[in-house]
Amino acid sequence: MSYKIIGKYIKDLDFHIPNPKVFFSLSKDISSYKINIDIKSNQIKQNIIEVLTSLNLKPTKENSDKINTKIVLATLIEMKNQNIEKIEIERIVLVDVPTQIYGDIRKIFINLFESSGFKDIKINEKVDFNKLYEMRKNQ
Repeated sequence: MSYKIIGKYIKDLDFHIPNPKVFFSLSKDISSYKINIDIKSNQIKQNIIEVLTSLNLKPTKENSDKINTKIVLATLIEMKNQNIEKIEIERIVLVDVPTQIYGDIRKIFINLFESSGFKDIKINEKVDFNKLYEMRKNQ
């Protein structure tokens, strides 16, 4: 492996249910929201990269009242080789690291919902980040 994870932390967390009406409508129709995953990165030092993986729910139809949920998990990685090619770094940031930490971010997200009274939250246990990466490359 050409990198190692040296730290993980929750960089941002937003979980807002604005009123009881939204709570009850969400309880009945959680399927009106879809999961959205986003990945960004920042160079911290010459061989340290911060990978930001965010997970949030987006409404599939526009409602005036909606929940706001988003978690951003920051993962600090140290590159072991300074002469690594850009394409390999891209694959590490967009495929390897998210694959490695997805279980953690999913667990936190589900725990927030379950602690708020939602027991039927279904978020895929696995995400094929390699497939998403290949689709992105082919666009």
